[in-house]
Amino acid sequence: MGRTIAEKILAAHTSVENFSEGDIIKVDIDLALANDITAPVAIHAFRSKGFNTVNDPGKIVFVLDHFTPNKDIESAQQCKLVREFAKEHGIKGLFEGGEAGIEHALLPEKGLVVPGDLVIGADSHTCTYGALGAFSTGIGSTDFAAALVTSQAWLRVPESMKFTFKGELQKWVGGKDLILYLIGDIGVDGALYRVLEIDGPAIASLDMSNRLTMTNMAIEAGAKAGIIAADGVTEFYASQRSNRSYTVYRSDPDAHYVAVKEYDCSNIEPQIAFPHLPENTRGISEVGEILLDQVFIGSCTNGRIEDLRLAAHIMRNQKVSKGLRCIIIPATPGVYMEALKEGLLEIFMEAGAVIGPPTCGPCLGGHMGILADGEKALSTTNRNFVGRMGHPGSEVYLANPAVAAASAITGKISSPEEVFS
Repeated sequence: MGRTIAEKILAAHTSVENFSEGDIIKVDIDLALANDITAPVAIHAFRSKGFNTVNDPGKIVFVLDHFTPNKDIESAQQCKLVREFAKEHGIKGLFEGGEAGIEHALLPEKGLVVPGDLVIGADSHTCTYGALGAFSTGIGSTDFAAALVTSQAWLRVPESMKFTFKGELQKWVGGKDLILYLIGDIGVDGALYRVLEIDGPAIASLDMSNRLTMTNMAIEAGAKAGIIAADGVTEFYASQRSNRSYTVYRSDPDAHYVAVKEYDCSNIEPQIAFPHLPENTRGISEVGEILLDQVFIGSCTNGRIEDLRLAAHIMRNQKVSKGLRCIIIPATPGVYMEALKEGLLEIFMEAGAVIGPPTCGPCLGGHMGILADGEKALSTTNRNFVGRMGHPGSEVYLANPAVAAASAITGKISSPEEVFS
């Protein structure tokens, strides 16, 4: 029997010649990453076991992005610990201050992941890099500590599920809507510890930004990894950012999948995930009048330049609804600079939006946009659990950047068509 993309990448990174779904194998990693929340836990574990040498500093990346710029003394101490550890062990892959962006937007932008890589990260949304044809998955901080010592990881070989998207995309529909539709179909545990392999002609028509959005949210279906086979779009993206050699893997025709599903994109309209789960999705036409207190555009899901261009297109010559807070955060310094050069930030500011420095802050209820009791927010982020963005009594709705921008103008969850009508 043939192998899936995921199985081929695992095979290329392990000495185990014959393995099957469910087997536990040891794999060599190409990259391990952690942030200002998860890295300190790993560092304490590393030191508590008496280790004093990082096996391969070149394979380690620290991105200080969650509570930065430091929101309090505790977060400052966390970042100091990571900074000093990186210096002590010669880890050059430290991104902080003006170099720091949201990790899962920053690493692809910097060319640190290429097709065929095996990446682990102490953050659940490490699955983002599957859009590059890599196998990438989230791990715990203690597993990251082990990777510091060994440059390896133990993984149980996951089963794979295949999702094929066909048909023409409706207007204002992008990768965010496709993945929300998928999650709404199979549920937040529908791909539990499985690889969510995505393909089809509709996917081939997407740019890398939309693909990264889709694999970013694979974990919201419980997946171990999300993956999209590398094609010409992927290779052009990678070649512009990295000079590393890489291998493109494709699933064999007779590869085994525990489930195969097809979707007709012509039937998928912009999606809204209602509180308090990403699976609680409805098409925009099914949404009644829901007044909003806050709109957030940003995060590792939808904070790239393509997302900001889309939002700016809708917000140009418009004004944010009175009494609503619209917060826009470019995902990386590179995105921020490009948005500045293109005049997007001017559009947002003239509309009355607040622009923040690259940070994960609002997404996890950390800082830069916390919700109060009873407030409702529409967000381009990936999770809307109880208390995710602030008070447990608040509500978070998820949507794509076009819907978010339109909703900031109208003051309620709205289709972009309502702005242009």
